[in-house]
Amino acid sequence: MSDEDSVRLSGAKPPARARARAKIAVQSSEIEPFDQTAGPALMEVRLTETFVGDFEGESPVRALQVLRDDKSSSLVSMQRFRGKLCGRVGTFVLQGSEIVEHGKIKARWFVVPGSATGELAGLRGEGGFEGDFGKGSVGTLDYWFEGKGEVAGTGRSAVGKKVNGWL
Repeated sequence: MSDEDSVRLSGAKPPARARARAKIAVQSSEIEPFDQTAGPALMEVRLTETFVGDFEGESPVRALQVLRDDKSSSLVSMQRFRGKLCGRVGTFVLQGSEIVEHGKIKARWFVVPGSATGELAGLRGEGGFEGDFGKGSVGTLDYWFEGKGEVAGTGRSAVGKKVNGWL
């Protein structure tokens, strides 16, 4: 169940969200067989990515890939982002689901609940990217902060209370 489904079922007002964008560059990549006892092959993918934009930092990525004979694939991934999101410093884990066809990747990801640290504690969000597989792309993250009653990315309260010196 998505966060939006949970909000709709509970009748609660959805949290205020902000959108962050960043250019993602692949700094290194390795692919090794994970299980090739039957087809299609299962591969382990290791990447190191850097992000420049509204979120800046780096992230080691681990993914399991189902590699089909036509070179298309499906992946599931986990990565820990370390850096800044709109000026806030910390870390968070993204869980992803990716499809590769004709050398292009289309990915969706979400912030794993409870994974954010530092000034990013309470971070929730979802987004993704599209681009050439292994070459980098522009990613987005629609995010908010859980339990802080603030408008994402502003430090201002959504209910008129002072947060971080802002009203």
